[in-house]
Amino acid sequence: MSWYLYRLGRWAFRHRKSVLAAWLVFLVLAGTGAATLSGKTSDNFSMPGLESVEAFDLMKERNPQAVADGATARIVFEAPEGSQVTDPEYAQVITQTVEEMASEEGVVNAVDPFEAQQVSRDQTIAYTTISYDTQAIDLSSAQVDALEEAPEAGRDAGLTVEVGGDALTEIPETGSSEIIGIVVALVVLVLTFGSLIAAGMPLLTALIGVGIGVAGITTLTGFMSLGSTTPILATMLGLAVGIDYALFIVSRYRHEIGIGREPEEAAGRAVGTAGTAVVFAGLTVVIALAGLSVVNISILTEMGLAAAATVAIAVIIAITLLPALFGFAKKRIVKGKIPFLRQHDPELADESDKPPMGLRWARFVSGKKILVTVVGIAVAAIASIPVLSLEESLPDDGTAPTDTTQRKAYDLIAEGFGAGANGPLLVVVDTEGVDDPEAAVGAAASAVESVDTDLAAVLPGQPAGENLYTITAIPQTGPAEAETQSLVGDIRDAVAPVGDDTGADVLVSGQTAVTVDVSEKLADALPVYLALVVGLAFLLLILVFRSLLVPLSAVVGFLLTIGIALGATVAVFQWGWLSGLFGVDTPGPIISILPLLMVGILFGLAMDYQMFLVSRMREEFVHRGDAADAVVTGFSHSARVVTAAAIIMISVFGSFIISDVAMIKPIGFGLAFGILADAFLVRMTLIPAFMAIVGKAAWWIPRWMDRLIPNLDLEGDQLTKRLDAEARAKEPEPAAAG
Repeated sequence: MSWYLYRLGRWAFRHRKSVLAAWLVFLVLAGTGAATLSGKTSDNFSMPGLESVEAFDLMKERNPQAVADGATARIVFEAPEGSQVTDPEYAQVITQTVEEMASEEGVVNAVDPFEAQQVSRDQTIAYTTISYDTQAIDLSSAQVDALEEAPEAGRDAGLTVEVGGDALTEIPETGSSEIIGIVVALVVLVLTFGSLIAAGMPLLTALIGVGIGVAGITTLTGFMSLGSTTPILATMLGLAVGIDYALFIVSRYRHEIGIGREPEEAAGRAVGTAGTAVVFAGLTVVIALAGLSVVNISILTEMGLAAAATVAIAVIIAITLLPALFGFAKKRIVKGKIPFLRQHDPELADESDKPPMGLRWARFVSGKKILVTVVGIAVAAIASIPVLSLEESLPDDGTAPTDTTQRKAYDLIAEGFGAGANGPLLVVVDTEGVDDPEAAVGAAASAVESVDTDLAAVLPGQPAGENLYTITAIPQTGPAEAETQSLVGDIRDAVAPVGDDTGADVLVSGQTAVTVDVSEKLADALPVYLALVVGLAFLLLILVFRSLLVPLSAVVGFLLTIGIALGATVAVFQWGWLSGLFGVDTPGPIISILPLLMVGILFGLAMDYQMFLVSRMREEFVHRGDAADAVVTGFSHSARVVTAAAIIMISVFGSFIISDVAMIKPIGFGLAFGILADAFLVRMTLIPAFMAIVGKAAWWIPRWMDRLIPNLDLEGDQLTKRLDAEARAKEPEPAAAG
């Protein structure tokens, strides 16, 4: 493997103009496609086999005009203090607003709050529900503008008017987040290399890779439905791994130049050694992200595959475009020094120099290996405690920032009608083939009413299509609260006998029911996903390191990482610890897909640092044969670069915490905190301590397995021997004695 990458690096170095031109052409083509062929994004997702989703599908089948999952909006009116919405001047404005919305294009229903009794008991708050014939993604700008302008008449009359619902869903933007991450990354790179030329290369290649990846995803939106967070996640990961992968190869190239190799040879060796680790590190990330498709949830599949493709592009750019850029820079990569910044290569340190921090830390960890291991595991266990109280939900207007009209509408409805009015449950009764439909609907309603706990009201059954009726049950608690989610199960248990007694099919749906079903499906899928991804990665690590204990320690270390990351996320976003610092307006349940998404991403990234750190340890062990010294020396050689890479990744992920998108903020926080824990506690503390404890046993592998698996030469030992042999063959033979 290393030999082929060595040749690829030298080829790209020699053909640098063609390689650079090819990547720039790809970037232009991708950008052109994004500008001309892109479509809209959608956060709707398919989940076959869920009862709540089947109910919506049944409603669409029996009454296509209604569009059960079409866009909805709620316009909420609040009277001034001392007045009521039923006062003639206010009632007239409200009725006029409803009538105007009913006449708008695409509106299939606009409920009069006075006729539907959607007025609070004290008559200070009223709301109308607007239903559209298309999903939110398909609403035209004119329809959205009309909805946004609807409150103006009421506000002019003195009413407080707010608009909620998915009809006002906006495509999230994170441009400022990306800029912050890039600026921090540039600062770290400059401090690491002390040279603008060396610092600029990883940024340049990462931006080109992200540009191609995100532009390709944007182009695909013109041909298929993709979620709005898909390009954001791809950007987040593409920037992080793109900079990190380039950082390792640039660092190795500078080392090869530093020991006196010619630029072309240095480029080949850098790609052949560090590039090999990059390829397999990227492969673990791709496996983890692509593995999200086994959950069979469309939004997770899209996000996983799109991010995996962006990571794959980052890997290919690192092993092709970087050596081409080396061809332009040549030995100038170690020049262009910045005043007062020291360029330091730990592998070339003189004995008289002060030992670098990495070497001192490695010696400390190796010397106190038992104590370090016990304390490190204890810290990880304590930090993971909040995971035990993890609650999950899906984002709604209740998770929107407090200054948005959607959140204000949500809070007004909760104030006037109770928190449960924001998430009513829908009991769908299919009476097709039933002898007495009315009796079946009545039996279903009675069964729902029998559930006294946490129910505020049960509205009579209403026709919803041919042989189809709906019963609305309003909980006392909000959609995201545990009591409401438990209520879904209670109602399903209560209506189950109705089908046996009457022959009708009774399904429980609504946003809260969808949340419960999604959470349960994700919880059931997590063990399968973990077994698949961790199993494949474990086999890959055995192949790479030719060891059993090293892959095992990598997997156990990841379990500690995910516990810490999820624990911190629960503490901040659910418990509310330091919520003001991280801009969390209302702490609450964690978004359902977040744990599984974090598991997939963090596993791949954790294996990155395992690959980069332990590969240098293995390289030292293969060359010297001393396991204890290999841990210290290998760690010291890679610690500086891995530290820089981790800080860059933390800053890129952390910059997304300022996003207002409900899904992106906790993802950015969880990944940033997870990388912090994995890089500095697990990979740079517990792993070297474990390696020092087990010694040579870390590199043990059964003989039969050693014979079966190919030698990938991650440490470049075979590459070095081959190159040395070729060099000796080219030397002239000494003249024979006369």
